[in-house]
Order: sequence, then structure tokens, then C-alpha cells
Amino acid sequence: MALSRGLRCCQTVFSWIPVLIITAVVLWSYYAYVFELCLFTISNTFEKVVYLLVFHVCFVMFCWTYWKSIFTPPATPCKKFQLSYSDKQRYEMEERPDAQKQILVEIAKKLPIFTRAQSGAIRFCDRCQVLKPDRCHHCSVCETCVLKMDHHCPWVNNCVGFSNYKFFLLFLAYSMLYCVYIASTVFQYFLKFWVGYLSDGPAKFHILFLMFVALMFFVSLMFLFGYHCWLVAKNRSTLEAFSAPVFVNGPDRNGFNVGVRRNLQQVFGDNKRMWMVPVFTGQGNGHYFPLRSQNSESHNPLLANEDLWEEESDDGSEEGSLGEST
Repeated sequence: MALSRGLRCCQTVFSWIPVLIITAVVLWSYYAYVFELCLFTISNTFEKVVYLLVFHVCFVMFCWTYWKSIFTPPATPCKKFQLSYSDKQRYEMEERPDAQKQILVEIAKKLPIFTRAQSGAIRFCDRCQVLKPDRCHHCSVCETCVLKMDHHCPWVNNCVGFSNYKFFLLFLAYSMLYCVYIASTVFQYFLKFWVGYLSDGPAKFHILFLMFVALMFFVSLMFLFGYHCWLVAKNRSTLEAFSAPVFVNGPDRNGFNVGVRRNLQQVFGDNKRMWMVPVFTGQGNGHYFPLRSQNSESHNPLLANEDLWEEESDDGSEEGSLGEST
């Protein structure tokens, strides 16, 4: 018991190492840009002020989105997806796998669940004891089921899913902007130091290294951001891109693709002025997502009265449970 607790503590400590590395690089870049470049190298006061103002806007937005990506808790299924005491007893006492599957099917009829396991059975998490909502997956690192799970990102030490996917996308976007701005404003002084136009000193090392680091991070972020933009346009998660969600009629990689505009609105919301602000504006509650095929929806009678289910799920402690998780 003590050994497993010690291992968990070590795992927790090591999981923060990537975040500390990113934080250290960003803090160094702040010192190198603000002090070594703007205060000690640039002589033109107007240029210095403009550079510092724009830099701090990019820096604040980068830090804000990174903070939200790290510390926004993953959204988890509400209590309606947990087995009741009687259903749990009935499920655990039943030894026949087929009978257990039938019990889960009966419970799932009361919920907006349309995806299935590869075997065609209702997706059920034995560790969390919940019927998995569509696009929900269990994260072995966070040790919980995460709504619309995309992936577990070590660089933010958090699961990227329904509650923080927008923040993660903005983090990538503002990281690229931060790198591009640094590289574009440092470039002329990088050349001056490189050809020996400016005298050698501590600033030379910082500015040369700042240019290389900014370009290196920009290239890697560009590919990652482009991939996630493609995922948003197709309304897929990273997990769904590798393994297509399975419906009653079989696997369908485009099962949740309802058009680029509506796909974007699901993540960013209807108010375009809030799209670039790291505040949650996504649609829905993470338990139900519109389907591309209306025929798929007809398999569950609840979709004919979806508003009723949402009103019921907002009652009592279930609303608080969802509100805290999102």
C-alpha cells in the first residue's frame, strides 16, 4: 500500500516535468526579449515601446490559454450515466456475459447513447462504473472517464476534452503567434549580431538562441495546430481519427460531422467575438452530440424529446456535478 502510494507520488511529480520545461523556456524568452533585446540592444525609444506593448499582449494571451489548458478539470459523466444501486447489484450478480450486456442495453435506452464498442455492446467503464456517453473515454492517467476525450497531453499535464478543447486550440494558436512575433522582430538584430555589426556581449547569445528556439517551436506547433484545425472541421477527436466511432449500423468516421460551420460552433460557440477569448463558449453539455445521419437518431426514441432529457439532467445534484467538472 505504501509502495503504490509512493509510486503515485513519483508519477505526479514526473508528470509536471514537461510543464516546468515549457514554463522555464517561456520565462527565459521573456527575459531575453524584454531585457536583452528591448532594453539593452534597441536604441530607438519608439521601436522599443511598440515592441514591448505588442509582446506583452501576446505573452498574456499565451499564459492565459496555457493556464486554462492546464487547470481546467476534465468534464466527467453526470450521475444519470452511473448505475443505480439496484442496477449495479443486478449487473454484478449476473454471471452470464450476454445477460450483463442485455442489462446495459435496457439502461442505455433511457439515455442518449448511440455509439457502441467494437463488439457492438454498450460501452461501460468497469473502473468508473458508468455507461460511457458518446465520445467519452477512460483516461488511465487521470483515472476517470472524460467527456469527448481528445487525448492526454503531457505538455499541459491534463486531459484535453470537452471542457478545455477550446483552450487547448487557443493555446496552440497563441503559442504560434508568440513565436512568430518574436522571430519577426528579432530577425534584424539576429542578422546584425551574426555579421558582427553589433558588438559581442551577453545579448548576442540570448538573441541568437531566441531566434532558433522561436523558429523551432513554430514549425512543430504549425503541424500540430494544422492537424487539430482539420479535426475540428471534420468534428473528430484525435482518438476518433485513429479509431472510427462505432454506431448501431457499424463504424462511421464522419458520424458526428454536421458541416464545418456547425462543427466550429460546437467547439467555439455562436458568438464569433468570443472565439479567440479563453472562456468556455462551446455548445451542449458534453453528453450528447448531433449526428450526421438522421437515420441513426431514430434508433433512440429519446431524441424525439431531447429537451426533456436535458431538463431532467439539470435537476438536483447532477447539475452541480456537471458544472463543477466543466
